[in-house]
Order: sequence, then structure tokens, then C-alpha cells
Amino acid sequence: MPKTMPTIPTKAKAHPTKAFFVRMLTRDISAHECALDLIDNSIDAAWAATGVAPGSLGVGRKLAKYRINLTVTKERFVISDNCGGMSLENAAQYAFTFGRDTLEGGNNYSVGVYGIGMKRAIFKLGTDIVVRSTYKGEQPFEVPINVGSWLAETSEVWDFNIKPSDPLPEPGVEISVPTLTSESAATFGDPGFPNALRAAIARDYMLPLMQGLTISVNDSQVEGWKIDFMEGADFAPMRDSYSDGEVSVEILAGMFEPPPDSNEPTRTRDDKSGWYVICNGRVVVAANRSPTTVWDRDRFPAWHAQYHGFIGVALLTSKRPELLPMTTTKSGVDTSLASYRRVQARMEAPTRAWIDYTNARKTRKEAARELERSAKPVHISDVKVRGALKVPAEIGEQSREANILYSKPIEQVRALGKALGRATMAYREVGSRAFDYAYARLVSEQ
Repeated sequence: MPKTMPTIPTKAKAHPTKAFFVRMLTRDISAHECALDLIDNSIDAAWAATGVAPGSLGVGRKLAKYRINLTVTKERFVISDNCGGMSLENAAQYAFTFGRDTLEGGNNYSVGVYGIGMKRAIFKLGTDIVVRSTYKGEQPFEVPINVGSWLAETSEVWDFNIKPSDPLPEPGVEISVPTLTSESAATFGDPGFPNALRAAIARDYMLPLMQGLTISVNDSQVEGWKIDFMEGADFAPMRDSYSDGEVSVEILAGMFEPPPDSNEPTRTRDDKSGWYVICNGRVVVAANRSPTTVWDRDRFPAWHAQYHGFIGVALLTSKRPELLPMTTTKSGVDTSLASYRRVQARMEAPTRAWIDYTNARKTRKEAARELERSAKPVHISDVKVRGALKVPAEIGEQSREANILYSKPIEQVRALGKALGRATMAYREVGSRAFDYAYARLVSEQ
């Protein structure tokens, strides 16, 4: 008898699995970035409660009543805030869905675009999670999530249970992870992690911290970064702004400290130099010295030690965060966006001005130092509008310099470096400082 052919099915199953989502969501994000992702949600809520756009560089008190507290140990992770809380409707319809139906019409001025930040973070951090919320005028609630049990459910329904809860001390959200993944436990258990997290918070949230927001890690309050530009008769930072469709862009650039006299890298130099990109108040690129901004791209050289002392800031703000060039982890930019390429074009002029100044400075160091000493620090919020970076057009007469080259036993050079202040001092710096020491005593005193 002829073999019966199987009936051709009318559909090919294409729905995703929970395990796939968990693996893919958490694959390319670190526990460190997860903590920042959850801070982002709290800050978004605080900005929304004030009704103020997060793009201001001003110093103020707009966020002074809001607090975010993190407890980070090898046993548990907790983040809590008093930033207004999550409504029951938000929890039921949006907050726990895996992604948004559309990328348009996101929360005003938020940094969340794709609707995955909180879910990705909590699945990366632990296997037991409890999200609690107290929202004005509503029943407090909690959403407990046991990842193992949720993955084991065969039902195609992915929803989480919402239960009544005791109220939090103030309207806000608390996310507790009492059972960490092994990776998160190892990260959070590193003795240096809390300080590293505080350093990242101080830099990446410098704008909301400037507005009085309080963020604490293990009961230690974070102090935000302070950026000053040097301004004097011959130096002045640029500050310019423009609109690119629904995105507002502001560019600032200038000297925050004099360039080094030596071109050799040294570990004691301040590492703030480079370009910063800030999207809706969140630093997504910091101290960048790569083609992501302008260095080593097209007609520009690769970053070199002589360029230290330069800071540039590109501040992008939009009600529609999907128009901003930040990546999903908010730790980089999408350089393919035409709007960001226009930002890069605006970075070129101040960068070129600084390169030209430091090139000219190499043979006129004494005159340059004299000019630089006349410049005084001005906080970034007080920088005046100026279309171009101002640096000295003339540095003075070119100085004649002689190179001194000689060899000495390494042990003696290291011992001399230690005597001069640092055993690991570069050999060239040891020689330069030894010459200055001898010159001051044998020549200057005469």
C-alpha cells in the first residue's frame, strides 16, 4: 500500500521561549550596568515628578527631595527610592512587559527606550526578586518573581502576580534581590566594587546630582563630579547650541587644566580629559579619546598625552529618547545615526583648536605657562555662550631647547625617582626634575 503522506501543518511555531529571553536579555550586560539601569528608572521617575527636562547644566535644588539608596553585598542587592512610585496601571500594563509595542511615544525625557531595562537587570542579578511600590492614593503592592519557578511553568502566559503589600516609608519603589546569581555575588563581593560603583555614579549622574539628588551606596553618599573650564584673557571655553529636529544639542569644550609639559603618559594625571556625550541627563560616553567622538578619525590624530587638559561635552535632550544615540546599556553611542554624525562634526572645531594650541605650545612652554596661569576655573553651569573655543593666537617667542641624553644604572635612577617623590617615576621625568633641582641651587640662587 502506498505510504500516507503527513498532513502539511498550516502554521510554523514562531513564539519565543522564556529561557531564550532571559539568556539574550542578560547576555551582554554586566552586574555593574544593571545597578545603573535601575538607578536610571528612579531618576526618570524623579525628573517626571518635577516636570523639568533633564538637560539643564545649572546648579539647583530641583531634585533635592529625592533619594536613591543602594545596598550592595555578596549576599543581596537592594535599591529603594522616594521618587513617587509605580502606579498599579503601570505595573499591570507596562513595567513588566518584555519590550514596548512601539518605540515611539516613550516617557518624556527618559533614558529608557526599549522597555527592557528593569527586567534585564533583575534577571541578571538574581533568582529571587521582589519589586514593591507605594504610589499616592493607591494600594501598595509587590511583584514577587522566582525565576526558576517562572521558567518551569509550561503555560505560554508570561505574566507575574501582583499582590497587596505593606506601604513603603514614602511613595517610591524598592527592588530587593535576596538571592543573587553566582556572577552577581562574585561581582558585588569584590571589596573594590562599592567604590567603583560610587565613582561611576558620580560621573554618569553628575547632572541630576548637581540638582540636589541624593544617591547612596551602602550608606555612603555619592558626591557628583565637578567640571570646571579655565577662563582668562587668552582662554575661554566654547558653548553653542542648536536644534536637530526634536533633539536639542548643546556643545561645550575647553581647557580644564594646563597640558602636561611631558608627552609621556603618567598614572598621576587626571583622567577626565576627552569628550563626553550626555543623553537626557545621563552620561553615556565619558572621557572618550577614540573615533567614537573625533580622535583618530578622518583628519584628526589619535589621542596623545599632550592633549590632556581638554574636555568636551555634547549634551543631547529629547522628549523622545528613541531619537538619542545611546545604546541599550547606556554605555556607548550609535555612531551610525545621522544626528550623531552631525554632533561629531560640531566636535571638530574645538578639538582642532586644542590640537593646534598644544602643538604650538611644545616650543613655547614658558610663555604658555605664563598665559595659562592667568586663567581661572569657571563651573560648567556658568560658561557663557561663545561660538568657538578661544586659545592664545600667539604664545610668544619660540624658546630654544636642548635635548640631554645620557645613561645611568637603573637602580640609581629609581632611587633618585623615589627621593624626588615617586619610585615609579618615568626615567625622562627623573632626569628633568634632577636638572631643575640642580639648576635651582647652582644657577638660580646666584
